[in-house]
Amino acid sequence: MGLETLKRDYLKEYNVNVTDIENDVESIMASEDAKDNVQSAYYDSVLHFEVNSILKGRIISSIGDNVIIDCGYKSEGMVPKYEFDDPSEIRIGEEIEVLLEAVEDDSGLIKLSKRKADRIRGWETVIAKYKEGDIITGRIIRKIKGGLLVDIGVPIFLPASQIDVKPPGDIAQYVGQELTCRILKIDEERQNIVVSRRKLIEEEREKKKKLLLMEIEAGQTRKGVVKNIADFGAFIDLGGMDGLLHITDMSWGRISHPSEMLAIDDEVEVKILDVDKEKEKVALGLKQKTDNPWFNIEEKYPVGSRVKGQVVNIMSYGAFVKLETGIEGLVHISEMSWTRRINHPSEIVAIGDMVEVVVLKIDREKEEISLSIKQTEVNPWTIIEEKYPAGTKIKGRVRNLTNYGAFIEIEEGVDGLLHISDMSWAKKVAHPSEIVKKGDKIEAVVLSVDREKKRVALGLKQLQDDPWEKEIPEKYKVGDIVKGHVTKLANFGAFLELGQGIEGLLHVSEFSDKKVSNPADAVNVGDELEVKVIRIEPEARKIGLSLRKIAANLEEKNNSSDDSSSEKIVPEEKAEPSSVAESI
Repeated sequence: MGLETLKRDYLKEYNVNVTDIENDVESIMASEDAKDNVQSAYYDSVLHFEVNSILKGRIISSIGDNVIIDCGYKSEGMVPKYEFDDPSEIRIGEEIEVLLEAVEDDSGLIKLSKRKADRIRGWETVIAKYKEGDIITGRIIRKIKGGLLVDIGVPIFLPASQIDVKPPGDIAQYVGQELTCRILKIDEERQNIVVSRRKLIEEEREKKKKLLLMEIEAGQTRKGVVKNIADFGAFIDLGGMDGLLHITDMSWGRISHPSEMLAIDDEVEVKILDVDKEKEKVALGLKQKTDNPWFNIEEKYPVGSRVKGQVVNIMSYGAFVKLETGIEGLVHISEMSWTRRINHPSEIVAIGDMVEVVVLKIDREKEEISLSIKQTEVNPWTIIEEKYPAGTKIKGRVRNLTNYGAFIEIEEGVDGLLHISDMSWAKKVAHPSEIVKKGDKIEAVVLSVDREKKRVALGLKQLQDDPWEKEIPEKYKVGDIVKGHVTKLANFGAFLELGQGIEGLLHVSEFSDKKVSNPADAVNVGDELEVKVIRIEPEARKIGLSLRKIAANLEEKNNSSDDSSSEKIVPEEKAEPSSVAESI
């Protein structure tokens, strides 16, 4: 806005005739004395105006976004309305202080600043009123790089690191709040003040800590606020100092992490367990506010009693069952079922399951209690003799094979052993796989039941009569010539199947008149041989066979033929042997 424009606005606002004013001024200034007096007064007034000095002025008008100030200079000055705290409270005629920034600007007006004048006066007031170490209270006006600006009449700096004892999150949350701080540093040259709220908090905590350490004793109950949570416990602010509430002192029951019971800023009542005033350490307890549930454990859960509980944890060796808060017992994997073969407890129970158990044993000192699930049911082995008496025929599945026999599943969880010696009356069984295969469904006979050792003996051969009692002695006689197939070889001879599972032994000494070191050099598995029965032992269940005596009989027979017919022509070339016996 130019000077001429402002003049026209003033004259128009006050309803003044421009022509009349010009005539009056001209008549007054006509004399030389008047000219001298005005010029002298002007120069005298200018002498009192220095740039960067604070002047007193009077508000004479408010035009648009500006306020016109008369400071007694040859021309007025102009101040933007935004430099006033509340533009709505601007009053014509009110005196204010302004800073002279320039004698005349481009428009011919003097350049003024109310804000800079207020800042200088405010700074002078603060310097006169406060010193380093003093406590001040101000309003947070805005967030800046590295901290906050606090208004105490002038803006002062509160670093982010000095806002609180522990680093705050978003410091913008403090804008608009009133905070009390301690002055750390005053820099008059730079007109800068640094303050700390953290310092005051630390000082206050130190006072409270000294008072607390004088009063606190083990056994007391005090209230506090959760300040921090770690894996091993929680730190509780007792009002001046922190105490440690260890995870093991939070509950008589099982907890995996302190956050299951507490959250930051929770108010809790704790018991003082121990105080080390020299090291300024306090141990706290939460569970100690109630009685230890293990004190009367034998009365609540006598051995042999049935109780219900919840599965709270599962390990490879068993499951932990919660009977009440602080009381957990172990159901060992061996106590989960009478009959089922369990590889892992999760096959029987899952976390959260409600189960009925029987109390087996209590150790109050170790705070251990042994439980059983299977004891809540009837032990099937107590009635196994009644259910499967000796001589009972059963059907079952071959569950497993070992070198000494096969395990047959009679019912779920109940196996019987079919020993290798009870698989065949006459056949020499080297391995159960020769008779049965895993998964086969077979019929067998119960031979005996041992309830104490939980064993059932089964027999396969007992399904048939013992052939050694009648069949074999009647069918085979010493001196009989029989045929058989080689089923297996041993270093002492070969076993031949003579039929219907009946085997005989061809000892290595009975192969030939000549010494045979290795049976495999003379016969092979699968060969059909004609042999002579040389021994039958029903009690030992053995049949002895001979190959060399077959050869001796042939030779004797040939010799007899030669003697009875001396005119018999002997062929020049012997035919190829038709059997192993002939070759031997």
